[in-house]
Amino acid sequence: MTTYKSSAGQSHPLGATLTPAGVNFSVFANADRVELLLFDAASDTEASAVIPLDPIINKTYYYWHVEVHGIGAGQLYGYRVYGEYAPERGKRFEGKKVLVDPYAKSVSADLYDRKKAFGHEDNIANAIKSVVVADTYDWEGDRHVNRSYEMSVIYEMHVAGFTKHSSSGLPEELRGTYLGVIEKIPYLKSLGITAVELMPVHFFDWQDIPSPRSNFWGYSPINFFSPHPRYATSSDPLVVVKEFKDMVKALHKAGIEVILDVVFNHSAESHGAGPNISFRGFGNNSYYILDPNDQSKDLDFTGCGNTLNANHSIVRRMIRDSLRYWVTEMHVDGFRFDLASVLSRDEEGHPIKNPPILWEIESDPVLAGTKIIAEAWDAGGLYQVGNFTGDRWAEWNGPYRDDIRNFVRGEAKMVGKVASRIFGSPDVFDEDGREVCRSIHFVTCHDGFTLNDLVSYNEKHNRANGEGNRDGMNENCSWNCGVEGPTDDPKVEALRQRQVKNLMALTMISQGTPMILMGDEVRRTQLGNNNAYCQDNELGWFDWGLVDTNKEVFDFTQNMIHFTQGLSLFRQEFVLHDQPIAERAYMKWHGVKRNEPDWEDYVRTLAFELVDEAHGERLHVMMNFFWEPLHFELPFPSKGKSWHRVVDTALPDGDNFTNKKESKPLLNQNKYGLTDRSLVILMERG
Repeated sequence: MTTYKSSAGQSHPLGATLTPAGVNFSVFANADRVELLLFDAASDTEASAVIPLDPIINKTYYYWHVEVHGIGAGQLYGYRVYGEYAPERGKRFEGKKVLVDPYAKSVSADLYDRKKAFGHEDNIANAIKSVVVADTYDWEGDRHVNRSYEMSVIYEMHVAGFTKHSSSGLPEELRGTYLGVIEKIPYLKSLGITAVELMPVHFFDWQDIPSPRSNFWGYSPINFFSPHPRYATSSDPLVVVKEFKDMVKALHKAGIEVILDVVFNHSAESHGAGPNISFRGFGNNSYYILDPNDQSKDLDFTGCGNTLNANHSIVRRMIRDSLRYWVTEMHVDGFRFDLASVLSRDEEGHPIKNPPILWEIESDPVLAGTKIIAEAWDAGGLYQVGNFTGDRWAEWNGPYRDDIRNFVRGEAKMVGKVASRIFGSPDVFDEDGREVCRSIHFVTCHDGFTLNDLVSYNEKHNRANGEGNRDGMNENCSWNCGVEGPTDDPKVEALRQRQVKNLMALTMISQGTPMILMGDEVRRTQLGNNNAYCQDNELGWFDWGLVDTNKEVFDFTQNMIHFTQGLSLFRQEFVLHDQPIAERAYMKWHGVKRNEPDWEDYVRTLAFELVDEAHGERLHVMMNFFWEPLHFELPFPSKGKSWHRVVDTALPDGDNFTNKKESKPLLNQNKYGLTDRSLVILMERG
């Protein structure tokens, strides 16, 4: 054993902090006894030093602290925490388990074996090691992009899945890494993306699933400060942090924001009898919401076995400290909160009107310039889309996804709902003065079908997940266009191509902030799997060969993004009115007949104008999701101007999009014929 000189240390800051003499360690634990373990190497199966913390000298309130002299950045460490094991009272201390510091800034997981974290036996040979990190990175003047929502196009992507496929063209060592993302920034830039929303990059438990599958998506967090080490080119914990920062800096140089998908609703420790990896071993009844009638059981509002006690003072502070760290030290620009409604539950799981954690996030001055986006529901039945707590939160617009899908597949009784969805869902987000751009609208996301599969499958096909096709959503509001799965039928394929473009066009012309899913722009498929969380293989990866194979869809998507982002009409802060207002853009409803919108249940058509007189912009949009062709009457063009076609999704590939000033006007034409299941956009030009 190595002997180190140590002193009492301080209770703040939490975690491991460099000092002139060495490192100060501080951790919360409502326990009887705590030991700090130091390791010399990631491969060590025994500690090189065990430092018992004296409850008189090294404890302030419930914070255990010590300053160890002569060590520095890169030092590996862990904790053993001893106390009462009384599950019926919510206490689950397991003194033989080596625990991850909840505030660790990096980790070494080379020897990790999840199975060894269960039970009562010593797991030191297979434990995760925490790592001391120094803030010495050269950001080269990097600053947050600070792009407004109304100027944003979000691209939801998986860090590894984006470049892991051999078709990425990257050297093998860069595939599936933070540095691999850097290599593909020109692709994102050319597409018109302004923000990437990264699926979880907090250190997660990839073993939280029966072998040989892997928990690929990452919604099984272990620590909220450490970047996931398996996305780096090296297992060196300090390199992991550096490469994440390299990725952020490079994206910022390209003008692209970085939004993290954060999972503050549960952890990888599953239910009460699950593994002791970190939080449970420091204070089970502090970190988790337990059944008040039987504290040996967790209350599960996440579908993952446990629920973090987000409004407990200790957990609340950890969440806020984590967010601040990722903004100040890692330079990220925003957060999407997975199952955010969990954060509005109290310590017994009841919804509360003004949840402290949500208001603290909203009002924190360090976070004031960041994007905060809520998935405003949870697995316990709490659905808060449109009435999520606070004044600043943006929200994933779930109703948009479902209603647009149903309208495009030809369902009845949808036209009124879809009209609202296209204009920012004022019936859902009815708060007076709320910015329309805080509606994050999307047709697909990681959870569910890809865009290609939405028009190719009626049913989910999840048997590869090993759960008997029971996992994933049963109702996807999808339509296979007549054949289930891949087909060589040219008519079916042409219809699918049209439907993909219809959905992409609708996403981009809707008011609010659009989000598209990685690979939808090239018709990436998961072969009907609508829950590919465990598919760390070609099913879950971006196949870069599709960029050429489906170049037509890529070009259409790229054109739609650049077209809409170049117009004031799609950079609106507030909901558009249906009457002209001085210096304000407005909209006007039509139907198949000019000035006669039809809201009857059987109707599957809709038309509207968008007008911004101050910027000289006027568009006319027509949608026919009936199964027969229809002719639409056109509004009269302004004096000296005429209508020019920009989009017709029914035209042959290559002709769908024409945004050229020299394009031919629709002269002396008061009607336009729309093919069944198609969308047309006209623009007025002089």
